[in-house]
Amino acid sequence: MFLKRIILFVVVLISISKIVTAQNIDLFSEKSSLSGRDITTGTFKSTRIVNGQSIENVGAGVLDFRILHRFGTINQGAYNLFGLDQATMRIGLDYGINSRLMIGGGRSTFEKQYDAFFKYRLIRQQTGERNIPLSVSLASTMIYKSLKDVVTTYEPYKTDRLSFAHQLLVASKLSDYLSVQFTPTVVHYNMVEHQGMPNDFYSLGTGFRLRVSPRVNITSEYYYRIDKLTGFYNPLTIGVDIETGGHVFQLHVTNSTGMTERTFINETTGSWGKGDLRFGFNISRVFTVRKPKELRGF
Repeated sequence: MFLKRIILFVVVLISISKIVTAQNIDLFSEKSSLSGRDITTGTFKSTRIVNGQSIENVGAGVLDFRILHRFGTINQGAYNLFGLDQATMRIGLDYGINSRLMIGGGRSTFEKQYDAFFKYRLIRQQTGERNIPLSVSLASTMIYKSLKDVVTTYEPYKTDRLSFAHQLLVASKLSDYLSVQFTPTVVHYNMVEHQGMPNDFYSLGTGFRLRVSPRVNITSEYYYRIDKLTGFYNPLTIGVDIETGGHVFQLHVTNSTGMTERTFINETTGSWGKGDLRFGFNISRVFTVRKPKELRGF
């Protein structure tokens, strides 16, 4: 397992290194003028593909109010109205500090989890003075499970309830109609069930966006777990994004219940093969809190 983890991250680093070498440029320099380069935008239409982080950030000074909602499993039948009688949700706020840094946090009803994250743009896809075929961002999330455990002989510390997710987001907008993303991920648990269980769990996420009209896109994401907790499944989600002015409305079907990286990557209990699917939706509404300097007079 350790060898697989090393290979996963080495392949990603080598790929990025080759691109940098081929271009013979300083990717982190801000000295070139915007007039000499064309920054790629709209790789994805939201800051999340569905559950997981996308390469996109909210703009500087922009506040994003976001609701993620899941119903119960469809295979429960008509008695529970095919899952509509049950619901799990996450409500959160994201904010753009500047053009590269975004922060956010939220609270989920599932396991009464709180989460906080930051996402930082390392490399931006662009053409012109610099020809860079992909974007790279770093995302780190802290998750706190506040659900009270069954009383045991051991009283856990507050920090035992913490888990962390660290992700490298590597994406490319191949055309106006197709974007792809790869997301090497490590999820760390401060406390695990027994001594033989590792604290770190590695996985590789993939996602894509397919444009079908100017305001409608089909999206999908899948995480392959290299390290697996027994009794859980790899998460697969398929959705439709609809843009309506300041809103992005996402409809989707998934086998995941939770909406934090810990739960939807490592602890998905539903199986597509068994019909354990949940219908859900995400809705995002953005507000400009701080105008860019060039627009403050308007």
